Amino acid sequence: MGWFSSSSSKFNWNFITDDNILQDLIKLSFSEKVLVFKHSTSCSISTMSKNRLESSGDNSKIESCYLLDLLNYRDISSKIERDFKVTHESPQVLIIENGECIYNASHNEISWDNIP
Repeated sequence: MGWFSSSSSKFNWNFITDDNILQDLIKLSFSEKVLVFKHSTSCSISTMSKNRLESSGDNSKIESCYLLDLLNYRDISSKIERDFKVTHESPQVLIIENGECIYNASHNEISWDNIP
């Protein structure tokens, strides 16, 4: 049952817990692409999407991956929606480059194959 268990995952998430971390990842996006995964911990589809990213093992495209817990940090999610002009969805992946969202996907579209 690999869909619901990430215990064997070696995936390294950075957690967005405040605006300073969000600002830091935006600054980082000027030197490399950054992935932001907006995750609802109470949603099984969100958990499956997260585990799909973790288990595929092909995050070599993007080394800096950030996770936002939507239930605990809704205000940061709203700021991301406003600042990047991306309609909120859950689960959702955003790719940030040069301070802008260049790609976003949700639900079953979330996979390393689809990420630029």
